[in-house]
Amino acid sequence: MSDIDQAALSRWLGTALPGFPAIARLEKFPGGQSNPTYRLVAGDKAYVLRRKPFGPLLPSAHAVDREYRLLGALHPTGFPVPRPIALCADESVIGAIFYLMEMVEGRTFWDGDLPELAKGERRAYYESLVDTIAALHAIDHVAAGLDDFGATGNYVARQVQRWTKQYRASQTDDIPEVDRLIEWLPRTVPEQTRTSIIHGDYRVDNIIFAGDGPRVRAVLDWELATIGDPLADFAYFAMAWVTPNSVRSGLLGIDLAEAGLPTLDEVVARYCEATGRDGLLDLHWYFAYNLFRAVGIIQGIKKRAADGTASSASSEEMIALLEPFARLAWTQAELAGA
Repeated sequence: MSDIDQAALSRWLGTALPGFPAIARLEKFPGGQSNPTYRLVAGDKAYVLRRKPFGPLLPSAHAVDREYRLLGALHPTGFPVPRPIALCADESVIGAIFYLMEMVEGRTFWDGDLPELAKGERRAYYESLVDTIAALHAIDHVAAGLDDFGATGNYVARQVQRWTKQYRASQTDDIPEVDRLIEWLPRTVPEQTRTSIIHGDYRVDNIIFAGDGPRVRAVLDWELATIGDPLADFAYFAMAWVTPNSVRSGLLGIDLAEAGLPTLDEVVARYCEATGRDGLLDLHWYFAYNLFRAVGIIQGIKKRAADGTASSASSEEMIALLEPFARLAWTQAELAGA
């Protein structure tokens, strides 16, 4: 059963995509806290529909129209993303802006330690993840038509300001560590030395791998993508190594050698080799920043849950991470010299 008016959706699809077959099935995917996502079956094909949440939203949040534009720019480059098909900017159709894209089949892993794979297979999957994010950061965003997709320069400083505003706009509790971060982060922002397309939420459970090996077939969930500092993007991915294994893609607490997984130093070295860097300074700072940003996202989920507009029944699990992530962020800030 779907929460979308299927008749209204069918009418729009028939107009926007003449000859589009009747919808046979529309099912919401489980999980996900931000933009609700559905499997749509029509004729003999499956598609994916993503929409904004229903109800009032924070400014600039849940920008599925930006996602759609980005997919349209990346797909022709050969970078692994689903092919975008149609965008509906008219909220009156189903109650929110939405878009349709192709369904990419393959394997998705929800746990960072990849328990479904044999020990000897796991390292190759992480190497593929590193190579894919390095490839993203190498794309010429101007040549791809994304020169105005985000402001250039001072990316992290602007993000700290943005997530501070988002956090304050949805704040429900007083968390001392967040207040300390809000004071410390703007004073200590590292200099941005490169600019690239950044995903913003790059982790193992946002990837579809080929069914028979470690090749990345599609990178999903581009809501937070923009033009910015690639180190912030890579550090978000690398944050798995400092995040407890009890949290989705986290690897902290795992015996990496015993599990057949690479160390943080190894993935940093591979990324540096792929991108022509001598090393990554300020990694703890970027960890603190990314955890602070995660706190802002989770706080938004908590506020939407309180307002009755959270998009997933699992929102309580995310909300429970609010204060632990705030404490972890401040620990990383202290390691960075706070």
